[in-house]
This record gives sequence, C-alpha cells and structure tokens, in this order.
Amino acid sequence: MEGLDAVEYATLEWVDWFNNRRLLEPIGNVPPAERERTYYRQLEESGEAA
Repeated sequence: MEGLDAVEYATLEWVDWFNNRRLLEPIGNVPPAERERTYYRQLEESGEAA
C-alpha cells in the first residue's frame, strides 16, 4: 500500500503546482488559481455574479 500512497501524494503535489504555482503566460504570468479568484472577485464587484 505504501507505493499507492506515494503515487497519490505525488499526484496531489503535481496538481497543487499546476493550479497554484505554475505561471501561465497567456493570462499574465499568474497561476491559474489566482486568475480564477481574480475573475470571480471582479464578477462579484461588478454585480454580475448570480
């Protein structure tokens, strides 16, 4: 079971990096999760959020 746990942990680390630390040039060199937070915050501020 240790091997499966190691794979699961490595996968979670990769997903965290992919969403929270990877800088994505087409969206202004910010991580995707940060851009998503900004997008929804702007929607709320403009009153467009449901």
